[in-house]
Parts: sequence; structure tokens; C-alpha cells
Amino acid sequence: MTLSDEARRNRELWTRSNADYTGEDAERAWAQEQITWGMWRVPEREVGVLPDVQGMDALELGCGTAYVSAWLARRGARAVGVDVTPAQLETAHLMQERFDLEFPLIEADAVDVPLPDGTFDLVHSEYGASIWCDPYRWIPEAARLLRSGGWLLFLRNSTLAILCSPDEGQVEERLVRPQFGMHRFEWPEGGVEFHLSHGDWIRLLHANGLSVEDLVELKAPPSSEDHPYYDFVSAAWSKRWPSEEIWKARKG
Repeated sequence: MTLSDEARRNRELWTRSNADYTGEDAERAWAQEQITWGMWRVPEREVGVLPDVQGMDALELGCGTAYVSAWLARRGARAVGVDVTPAQLETAHLMQERFDLEFPLIEADAVDVPLPDGTFDLVHSEYGASIWCDPYRWIPEAARLLRSGGWLLFLRNSTLAILCSPDEGQVEERLVRPQFGMHRFEWPEGGVEFHLSHGDWIRLLHANGLSVEDLVELKAPPSSEDHPYYDFVSAAWSKRWPSEEIWKARKG
């Protein structure tokens, strides 16, 4: 498997991060009964973006420890997880054994998945390919893998949060980056992320035969406190402005 520069660097980053992400953390995510979204764990029952996944073929691009795929598998989806980091997949396999829940896990780059065209009813990503892969590569790949009428669902940092993010430190209450030309972001810890403006997202999705059905901007619930691990944005900021957003699109 030949990896791009960003895939190689992000695999190294997530190999290190996986060592900090303890088995207890992974087990807690896998054990969670309800589906929630993002760092503030906003319940799906409040968001309402998922279709009925019973009997669906569902592919997660950049699955990490695959807890989202596990949530869908328990609801009757035929889940498949793809990730480029062996250490993350090893943790996912460990969780499958612990929870007696098996589904395929494939080591591959989300921009080049070794599966046939039109295989899935749902392609989804929660902070996987949605931020760690170049959208001009992974969106066409997601569209290729979807059946006609299938859904693409992905969660990412909000465009506003990125525009207010300095290279180091927390998201600020002011714009610190230009919106025009936003695409590739290289952070001091070594990771490479990709973020677009809303207009560029819409044009890219439409160019690949995907029609936007919803854009849900998430906020931290009133009782939220700062996240213990993802501390780049405060709960106070996220109660006033969207720190995350969920895109839902459908293949024509």
C-alpha cells in the first residue's frame, strides 16, 4: 500500500495517539448504548440524521477503533470499517472480541478502498476521512462506493471553528484565518487535516453526484464541561457557536 504524505504522517500521529487512548476509553465507547455525535455526545434522537440502518451495508471511512460501526452493527447494519492505522485496527479487533461483535475491518487508505463500486447503502465518517483525508480524493471514493440512493454522512469540525483556530491554543472568539483558499492544514503536533468552506463542500459533493439533504451545526449542551481529551475548543465557546457539523448527502 503506497501512502500519500498526509496519510503517512497521520498514521504516525494516530499510532502515537492510540497508545494514549486506553483500552478503558475504547471499551467505554463500544459499551455506549445510544448513538451520539461528536465531542459533546449530542444524542442522535435529538439530531435525527441517520436513516434506518437495519439491513443496510454501511462503510466507515477512517474508523479508528470502530465504535461507530459497532453502534450501527447492533442496530442491524452490515458494518465494515476501513482505517490506515494498524494500531487503531488492533484496538478495534480487541473490542470486537471483548463485546462478541464481529464485522470486517480493512487496513486501507480511505481514498483508495479495495472494494467494488456501488457496494454500500451508507458511507459514514466521524472525524475519520472527514478531516484526515483530502476531500478532493475521499469524496469521489465515497461516491464510487455508494449505491444509487445511498447516503453519505460525515462529522467534522465546523468551518467557523477552524477559521477561529490559531496554530496553538484554543479556538478564539475572533477570526484568525482566511476562509478563501482553505484546504490543507498542517498542525504543530504533526497531523495534516483538510477543511473547506461550505460553498466548496457543496460544489464538491454536487460534482460527485451527491445532493446535500442536511447540514446540522452542533453545539455543546448546557451541562457540558471542557472535553478531557479534545481541549482545542472550550465548552463555553461551543455553547455560543457551532464547533462541529454533520453533513448528510444522497447519491442520485
